[in-house]
Amino acid sequence: MKGKIAVVTGGSRGIGRAICEEFAKRGADVAFLYAGNEEAAAETLLALEGYGVRAAKYKCDVSDGALVKAAFDAIASEFGAVDILVNNAGVTKDKLAMMMSEDDFTRVVGINLTGAFLCAKAVIPAMVRRRSGKIINITSVAGIMGNAGQANYSASKAGVIGLTKSLARELCSRGITCNAIAPGFVETDMTAKLPSGGAELAKSIPLGRFARPEEIAKTAAFLASSDADYITGEIIRVDGGLAM
Repeated sequence: MKGKIAVVTGGSRGIGRAICEEFAKRGADVAFLYAGNEEAAAETLLALEGYGVRAAKYKCDVSDGALVKAAFDAIASEFGAVDILVNNAGVTKDKLAMMMSEDDFTRVVGINLTGAFLCAKAVIPAMVRRRSGKIINITSVAGIMGNAGQANYSASKAGVIGLTKSLARELCSRGITCNAIAPGFVETDMTAKLPSGGAELAKSIPLGRFARPEEIAKTAAFLASSDADYITGEIIRVDGGLAM
């Protein structure tokens, strides 16, 4: 991946940061988008620069088309054409559907699904001109199985699967691949807040534990590499067998 330019949304923490670091370890220059945690973004940027690659952070609400365009224009100006896009930005606002507000539904869909569409749309023209590119979307097993209390999240992640397959069909003739990764439970700040750190939930996973962020990142690095040039439209579960 040396010399490649990668953009990762939601890149300051958790899975996103792990992907940024994995790409930087392999020699890619990395630009990442983040929502608002300045401290986490600064720490991630410092870590990426430690790998000797070019790196930069951009604050951006990916559900806002104007802000997305401005961020990707700035990235193009500073880095050049994007080779790899990872749509990782995501939020949750969990409630039973009967208690969920319209705002909670539209906000989650706006970030998780509309954001992935807007960021993909921002990089596709240059990828088409160069007849190469890799788009990797982070979905979830919730988008495959559904999950009680997550009608908004599950719907958004199911939408990401449909978006992935549609983009794969549209772009394959131009040498551009589009795939998705569907994690199950992952060791992040979010799951650390679960009762007993999620120990009971882990019992429902055939492999008996949550994924580590690096395991998602290594899958993303594979899909971004030339080893995956003949893979497109695929949804790869990295879930310990949860959705088997």
